[in-house]
Amino acid sequence: MAEKVLMKGNEAIAEAAIRAGCRHYFGYPITPQTEIAAYMAKRMPKIGGTFLQAESEIAAINMVYGVAAAGLRVMTSSSSPGVSLKSEGLSYIAGSDLPSFIVNVERGGPGLGGIQPSQSDYFMATKAGGHGDFRMIVLAPASVQEMADLTVKGFDLADEYRMTSMILADGTMGQMMEPVSLEFGEPKKFDKPWATTGTQMKRKHNIVNSLYLVPEELEKGNFERFERYAKIEQKEAMWEEYLTDDAEICVVAFGIASRVAKNAIAEARARGVKVGMIRPITLWPFPKAAFEKVEKHVKTFISVELSMGQMIEDVQLAPKCRKPVLLCNRAGGMIPSADMILDAILKADKNGGAE
Repeated sequence: MAEKVLMKGNEAIAEAAIRAGCRHYFGYPITPQTEIAAYMAKRMPKIGGTFLQAESEIAAINMVYGVAAAGLRVMTSSSSPGVSLKSEGLSYIAGSDLPSFIVNVERGGPGLGGIQPSQSDYFMATKAGGHGDFRMIVLAPASVQEMADLTVKGFDLADEYRMTSMILADGTMGQMMEPVSLEFGEPKKFDKPWATTGTQMKRKHNIVNSLYLVPEELEKGNFERFERYAKIEQKEAMWEEYLTDDAEICVVAFGIASRVAKNAIAEARARGVKVGMIRPITLWPFPKAAFEKVEKHVKTFISVELSMGQMIEDVQLAPKCRKPVLLCNRAGGMIPSADMILDAILKADKNGGAE
């Protein structure tokens, strides 16, 4: 049996990144993710790695660009407004087809907002990580173990598809403590013939660049990139199904909201309501196939979110807008209670699934 240690979610991410082969971390402190930087500051010097607190979030993401161009595993982390500052760099990384890994431990917004947990960066992560046509793989853990597991998975996906992977975790996930296993085996190896590692006078120069002044070349790159994205949508979507086999009402939730929702679902089941849950683990690619499996018997979906309603748009689109979708939400750093979610379930059941 694997040994487990008690860790904060933020610490689990940091240690998992090290065990995944990351030896370069660049960041800037911001609550509620600062423990990642603190952990890396302590661990990286002991293993011959690089920890650097940059002068800003903008500087940190450009340092990530440089190390990624050299073909090495590299990461940064921040919280909501800090990730906004990194958006230009994320676009440059995408345009240069570089693998990178970023963590966003979300806090309430918009603006400076607050330091309590939120899921209101869903649009930023899945729709608009920066300017131009590009995507990021977005992973949404719901436990400290998943914070670690999805970190390793994120590095592997980034290298496989030459793009950015993001952990999108609400602040609760970063701050909570749970037992976690950190036994992952040896990091996967990926060939990187494109990396700028020096020619040794044996090959042509590798050039990492996102600037294409010939529009036909830029268009070609965009189409090739989206062919890769289509493969990711087919192969890499992940989700959890919870009591969905006979569900007539289906809750959709991720992160801390999904954990609270399970308590509400248990109580609703005890009252005879046929309710289950789809928990997206990848927010992009969004797990559309999960909705296709349950669409025949589900009458309505309930999107439970720590935002004003962002994922709900993907929940509506997944069954091609053929089913009503209700919103159960808190915002600004507040978390929906089990009673609140239960009330939404019972209301949907009473109304026969109608909005």
